[in-house]
Amino acid sequence: MQYIPIFAFALLYLGATLAWGVSHWIGAAYLGASAVCFIAYARDKAAARGGRRRTPESTLLMLGLACGWPGALLAQQWLRHKSSKPAFRRKFWCTVALNASAFAYLGHWSAA
Repeated sequence: MQYIPIFAFALLYLGATLAWGVSHWIGAAYLGASAVCFIAYARDKAAARGGRRRTPESTLLMLGLACGWPGALLAQQWLRHKSSKPAFRRKFWCTVALNASAFAYLGHWSAA
């Protein structure tokens, strides 16, 4: 169930590519940002377990907003990190909605 947003975004990306000619570099940017975001979540999880200095939640949210949210969502599921904090989850889903909306708007605008 939690993977549906990633699948839906992949369909949005495919549709935007076909309809508006969105560059494949955008897809590469999402993959790269997702990898960086996943690593940030993994490092924060390790820091939490080891009692070390943590990554601020605002940093994790900004990484997600900057195209890394698919990696963040995978990290939340696979690492069980930040997946049970309702306040963080609400903010996270707001960043996902903002990012997907910006993608759709900019993709359509760039085709005009």
